[in-house]
Amino acid sequence: VQLQASGGGLVQPGGSLNLSCTGSGFSLGTYDIGWFRQGPGKERKGVSCIRRDGTTFYADSIKGRFTISRDNIRRTLYLQLDSLEPEDTAVYYCHVLEYWGQGTQVTVSS
Repeated sequence: VQLQASGGGLVQPGGSLNLSCTGSGFSLGTYDIGWFRQGPGKERKGVSCIRRDGTTFYADSIKGRFTISRDNIRRTLYLQLDSLEPEDTAVYYCHVLEYWGQGTQVTVSS
């Protein structure tokens, strides 16, 4: 199983990014899959997840600003980040079962 995350970058407050995570070695549509993030000096925490039936969950801190989605045919998980705030600065990781992607850095700064 491999997870390859991408899409991070430097953006100004209020800006947007779209993160992607492509999986290989497993059927992405079979499992619940999600995003975590780890800010500087902070613990890794769950951000959002999408169940195999399409049900979505969001952390309170990002609810209404981030949108999770999946494309099972392309074996890709997405996280649309809108209205970004400096507090969203973190390395974002995709996660399924016991597997983690390598992380993609999101930096929100003016």
